[in-house]
Amino acid sequence: MRIIFAGTPDFAASSLQALIEHCENTEHQVVAVYTQPDRQSGRGKKISMSPVKQLALAAGISVEQPVNFKQQQDKDQLATYDADLMVVVAYGLLLPQAILDTPKLGCINVHGSLLPRWRGAAPIQRAIEAGDQESGITIMQMEAGLDTGPMLLKAVTPITDTETGASLHDKLATQGAKLLVEAIDQIANDELMPEIQDNSLATYAHKLSKQEAQIDWNCSATKIERKIRAFNSWPVCTAQIEGQTIRVWQSEMVDMISDEKPGTIIRADKAGILVACDEQLLLMTQLQMAGSKAMFVSDLLNAPARQELFAVGKQFVVNT
Repeated sequence: MRIIFAGTPDFAASSLQALIEHCENTEHQVVAVYTQPDRQSGRGKKISMSPVKQLALAAGISVEQPVNFKQQQDKDQLATYDADLMVVVAYGLLLPQAILDTPKLGCINVHGSLLPRWRGAAPIQRAIEAGDQESGITIMQMEAGLDTGPMLLKAVTPITDTETGASLHDKLATQGAKLLVEAIDQIANDELMPEIQDNSLATYAHKLSKQEAQIDWNCSATKIERKIRAFNSWPVCTAQIEGQTIRVWQSEMVDMISDEKPGTIIRADKAGILVACDEQLLLMTQLQMAGSKAMFVSDLLNAPARQELFAVGKQFVVNT
């Protein structure tokens, strides 16, 4: 098959790498790669290429970077590749029906959840935040709706009690790449039987935002601990105390009850900073002060000024 690949971040690059390697041993061919336009990044605002673009250029594959597919010339360019199939992985653009219909066999998507659960932009993080016991990859035939198309293949990955957004991302990137290669061969041999999604079971994974990363101490410790893991490594949960914003990288839920108001520091020692929540207590074990790197509390409290900042009885800002 002649294949077009569309993707942008590291998650997509894993699938592209597997596809390129697979094509070296088969008669399939990646004829073009589509990715988001180059953008400024970092403090220096330097123009940077997406991981997918870097990989494609290194492999000598033609790269296209349309802003969207509203221009006729972009639609025409896609058609010139005469593709049998288009593989879409975390591309970042909604594809109009005209684009979905251009490849002879349509477009398939590598999605980081067990559809129909967690359709949308942040399925990996939302699964952890919700306390799901498992996640996985769904290979889906794309249609105009958001992650609503027929399912072609699935693979399951357990979510551990210590899983973070970063660790689950990496597991699913590897799993998705493997499952994509299986799907490619089965599509070529017409061996897949599409399964229609049950819309009544659908949930939506809203895009992550920095605004929702602020810890609400009025929530249970269980809910807060899940969010801290889900938002590691982005956007990273934050807590405010005495005008300072602290990033919280790691924590543990402590099944104890306190009469203190939510947000109150109960204990601060090398084991961590214990804080009252609406239910139970939260032990924060790895924090990052402004302008500093992430540190375990055992090291953080070596400085007297920080011992004072996190003294017993001090109060974190509580959302109202």
